[in-house]
Amino acid sequence: MTALAKLSDEIRQYLIITTNYWAFTLTDGALRMLVVLHFYSLGYSPLQIAMLFLFYEIFGVITNLVGGWLGAHIGLNKTMNIGLLLQVVALSMLLVPSEWLTVIWVMAAQALSGVAKDLNKMSAKSAIKLLVPKEENGQLYKWVAALTGSKNALKGVGFFLGGGLLTLIGFKGAVLVMALGLMMVWIFSLFSLKQELGRAKNKPKFSHVFSKSQSVNVLSAARMFLFGSRDVWFVVALPVYLSTSFGWDHWYVGGFLALWVIGYGAVQGFTPRLTTSSKKRLPDGKDALFWALALSLIPVVIAVALTYNWHKELVLIVGLMIFGVLFAINSALHSYLIVSYAGEDGVSLDVGFYYMANAMGRLIGTVLSGWLYQSYGLGFCLWVSALFIVTTAVISLYLPKHKRANASI
Repeated sequence: MTALAKLSDEIRQYLIITTNYWAFTLTDGALRMLVVLHFYSLGYSPLQIAMLFLFYEIFGVITNLVGGWLGAHIGLNKTMNIGLLLQVVALSMLLVPSEWLTVIWVMAAQALSGVAKDLNKMSAKSAIKLLVPKEENGQLYKWVAALTGSKNALKGVGFFLGGGLLTLIGFKGAVLVMALGLMMVWIFSLFSLKQELGRAKNKPKFSHVFSKSQSVNVLSAARMFLFGSRDVWFVVALPVYLSTSFGWDHWYVGGFLALWVIGYGAVQGFTPRLTTSSKKRLPDGKDALFWALALSLIPVVIAVALTYNWHKELVLIVGLMIFGVLFAINSALHSYLIVSYAGEDGVSLDVGFYYMANAMGRLIGTVLSGWLYQSYGLGFCLWVSALFIVTTAVISLYLPKHKRANASI
């Protein structure tokens, strides 16, 4: 605490926000793995498991749309703390007796968790815009990449944590440990976050939740298809395929997906070094187009290998690794661009609208993942993924482009 007090106010607030985000992400990743593995072991079908997350994604869409407006009115510190508290409540809902854990009850808990997750994420991403000086776009890129990358790496750790806790102390024990830990983080955050962070000087009307910026609207559309392309095969289809076709147990599935997400997050953290060839140039629409086209090739290669039974396990694992690297770069570029495009006053409005599109993409991908896998198999999910990525690339043609941008990276 003494060392924290010696830091500048901006750095101190950034570290508190990041710590909150990290703690939340651990529980979010662990809870997702707990629900997938626990309910699959109870005999739920892939489509039924996907439906358990339906409200999670639907309420994520609603929360991002309304959350940006709420953050502009009451401040990002309050929206972040509300998100932490709601996650504690969502976890507590799963501590009821086993006979109460009906599909509807779990969906309701997931709905609350979806609200919590997107309030927390919107607050964290919006706050960075306010903590970095306007002229320091290079520094903004690095801070956004570091936050996004570390969050996804910890989500991977959360996957592993969920699988491990499920094996060691069971479903109820795992949920209880996470709820108590997050409650302590919430109490610390209540007394540590800056009170006026992100509150708009001119209170926006509710109609302003729909962005009037063409750049934000185009990027949001690209983001929706980008995340739909990942979740259409990653959320339900992939873990079930690894378990049924390759005979992997829960530890292997959870551990592999955890390592994938950790590596994905690490690449996001290094994206500024991978995408900036000189200190005078920051990413723009050309970069978003290039990296989307590169990504679109990977699901096609994997789908062909599965169709023709050609070294399926090797191609799937290697292809997934390459997909993770390229997807991480695409995601980090988008995360920087939205914070860069967002207006200074009421930044959470633009960021909230963008993450609403992000949540919509996850919703579409999650539902399709269960349905398409159950009906047509993993190969078809991959072809749909490729189609979504090509759509992302086409939309990216309309993103702003610049010749040079002064920045210190």
